Amino acid sequence: MDDLRLNGWRREGLTMHRALTTLAALLLSASAQAGSKVSATFSENPIVYFAVTDRYANGNPGNDHSYGRAADPAGGDVGSFHGGDIAGITQQLKAGYFRDLGVNALWITAPYEQIHGWVVGGKQQFRHYAYHGYWALDYTTMDANMGTREELREMIDTAHAQGIRVLFDVVLNHPGYADLRTLAEYKVPVLWPGHEKAVLRDYHSFIDYNNFEFKQWWGPDWVRAGLPGYPDGGKDDFTMQLAYLPDFRTESSKAVGLPPILQRKADTRAVALPDTTVRAYLVHWLADWVREFGVDGFRADTVKHVEAASWLALRAAATDALADWKTRHPQQKIDDAPFWMTGEAWGHGPERSSWHDAGFDSMINFDFQHRAAGDWKSIDGVYRQYAGLLGKRIGNEPRHDILSYISSHDTSLFPRDRLKHGLSALLLAPGGVQLFYGDESARQPGAAPIGDEQQATRSDMNWNSLDSATLAHARKLGQFRLRHPALARGEHRFIHEQPYAFARVTKEDAIIAVPEALGTIELKVHGVFADGTPLRDAYTNQTYIVKDGAIAVNAAGTVLLEKAAP
Repeated sequence: MDDLRLNGWRREGLTMHRALTTLAALLLSASAQAGSKVSATFSENPIVYFAVTDRYANGNPGNDHSYGRAADPAGGDVGSFHGGDIAGITQQLKAGYFRDLGVNALWITAPYEQIHGWVVGGKQQFRHYAYHGYWALDYTTMDANMGTREELREMIDTAHAQGIRVLFDVVLNHPGYADLRTLAEYKVPVLWPGHEKAVLRDYHSFIDYNNFEFKQWWGPDWVRAGLPGYPDGGKDDFTMQLAYLPDFRTESSKAVGLPPILQRKADTRAVALPDTTVRAYLVHWLADWVREFGVDGFRADTVKHVEAASWLALRAAATDALADWKTRHPQQKIDDAPFWMTGEAWGHGPERSSWHDAGFDSMINFDFQHRAAGDWKSIDGVYRQYAGLLGKRIGNEPRHDILSYISSHDTSLFPRDRLKHGLSALLLAPGGVQLFYGDESARQPGAAPIGDEQQATRSDMNWNSLDSATLAHARKLGQFRLRHPALARGEHRFIHEQPYAFARVTKEDAIIAVPEALGTIELKVHGVFADGTPLRDAYTNQTYIVKDGAIAVNAAGTVLLEKAAP
């Protein structure tokens, strides 16, 4: 078909899709529009939804067993691919699920191709596949379990049409393990006969770890691996082998060719680049996803195990790539905001750190999860601390940000019987916030094998058992937060302790929140809202008028006060 005609039809179709999506958004959130809305950039008010794609929604069952991947016959299937894919995320986008939650960014696990087989999980308990996207094989191709490039393009275009950014999880620290299936498929001659029948207890006995032919895998110029002919992992954060994974030599100034395994991979899109280092290859490959699809940002894994210069190089290349994509796709872009990055450095708290100068707009905040379980008196102290830290500048340092969470795939799930409390604590917190899939719907944990209990956090999304009350609560909070950057960036003001109430205020925006409140409450709003100001409780849609610096509200679980729209 003529490319111009095809592109023309595609533009017209996308324009119609945008119009229909906009109309649906107006109809579905009519009550939300009754409140005033203050304009804010994404970077000022990030509300990120993290979905482990394989565990989220199965839009195309035909790709469930790509590369011969199969269910685990003995390990309870905890580490297998479960069928979730990019098409499933698109289905939920079209259904308005993310829009109704008020999120403005969708963080997905890496969709590029992972190792094909499994490795021993836990204490020889389950077959562990790379369903989570952290064991890359080929950074240039889609993993067939995740879908096709066309499906990825449709997903991103659909998200952008709703004003929702798409963030990729990315790894610069390591590729995947040397698993039996991948080594066999790409003819790395280090396997003993009979490896096809390997089980958990004898898996490693089929790999000849003393064989110098391991050079035909990634190659010693590319990784530290502690294998024959390879350098060993170092003793510092930057050169160690994390969890025995091969460690990319991103600090090396040596020019390299393609790794041997990719030289023999017929469907790779990787090509040899002249005078190019390991770092430059990885940066080039990751930035290409941005340039082709308009990926808006990265969540970077294992940040403290890669030197700052590599993250700065990635940020610069991705920024250029996104600007280029937006120039070529003016109808598909959300706005002209630059590329955005958040980073995971284990144990990082709310304070500004040197990583904020290494290409990161924000850092994931490990401090909040356990503190969110406290009472509101203690949480007010957290809010006050965070608002103070995030509003403070030292010299000419730019303002920094964090991404707080109450559940994560690497730690634990927030107590399921206290999810409304946890969601309130999170979605009313200063700074950026990250909602983990299923916290809004009371998804239950899965099996927790000994030696890898975090697998319990990655159970399948509970589409057939959504907790309607928890979901409704999350939607009201999320929509309210989306309208009010004061929650993320405002001055925190304590109002009173019983019931707990606070205000968050900027020059352009102000809110008052009373979480976990019931019945008639006298609220003093002087200094936040002037007498005569019409206010709306976004939780109940009731309206009030400020008189003598106060109002009497009828609380139905939570109070979310904002100026009523004129």
